[in-house]
Amino acid sequence: MADTRISAKLPPHIDPTKAPIAFGDRALPKLNRELADPELLTRQRALMALCDLLHDPELAYKAIEIGCLKNLKTLLEDEDSTVRHKTTEILYVLVTHSIGRFAFLKHDVIQPLSKLLDDPQPICRKYMHMALEMLSEIPTGAAGIVDAGLIPPLIEKLRTELDEIQELILQTLHFCLLINTEEALGADAVVVLKEKLDHRSVSIRSKATRAIMDISVPLEGKNKVCEEKVIPLLVKLLKDRETEVRAKAAGALMFAAITTQGKYAALEADVIKPLLVLVNDESSEVRLNAIKTITTVSEAPEGRKVLLDHVDWIEDRSEDPSEAVRKAVKIAIDIITWKP
Repeated sequence: MADTRISAKLPPHIDPTKAPIAFGDRALPKLNRELADPELLTRQRALMALCDLLHDPELAYKAIEIGCLKNLKTLLEDEDSTVRHKTTEILYVLVTHSIGRFAFLKHDVIQPLSKLLDDPQPICRKYMHMALEMLSEIPTGAAGIVDAGLIPPLIEKLRTELDEIQELILQTLHFCLLINTEEALGADAVVVLKEKLDHRSVSIRSKATRAIMDISVPLEGKNKVCEEKVIPLLVKLLKDRETEVRAKAAGALMFAAITTQGKYAALEADVIKPLLVLVNDESSEVRLNAIKTITTVSEAPEGRKVLLDHVDWIEDRSEDPSEAVRKAVKIAIDIITWKP
């Protein structure tokens, strides 16, 4: 089945080679003035030229210093889709630089940028989400997105957006969930993410599973995962052909099964068999998360009873190349073989 592709191809009359660029230090001030020009073609060509220049970190710093962000924020509301397209692309280029990320926060760019969540042009939405994702990679950026109240609308967009944009949203949510899970839980994130666990895209499956893992860290998240019957789906993902999906599924179960409710939900879903298979997985992350989950479910008498027959199988990983796995194996054996 054909996928929808977001095209970045511009209208044929927009030729960046015809954009006049002043010499030396006059280039950026001239382009900044042209961003506010009433003539549409002038604005478009100024944006084209500026986008090329701002890949240079030094020029990006100068552009911020002379006040380009003020004009760019205004252009986000421009009626012309090409202007909005190039404006969001420029903002993405800026935020790839460290100075650009902090300028985003200082000059309050997040809110005006977020108004493009419902932009009719997919390319505008794509660059907007690319900028938000890049910003979220620093803790203050993720906190800024949370403080701007964007978590609920981002979660809602997972229901309707194109696949490649969903990937960006899930990446942004990952960093935001490390800062705050309450907003996501209040927006029914678990319900929405549950729908993505069997997505045909490997990237979306793995990122959605990672988001479930992030949201399962607090007690409220663990309880919600159990209430929405997500655990059987996570157990199913332990058999996924993709390593990243198996790793995140085991990690999510590791957190969810900390509670008594989670332990028994996992045991009812027959979690032990696939976990024992993953003990010898080629990925050290998968092995580590699987062994930690085994440790957690073995705290339930029913789990310990089953796992006592497989102590030798787990103990075989005592010489694992990964120190973390070796340590997890020792703890698992101690818990499984513990006697009151």
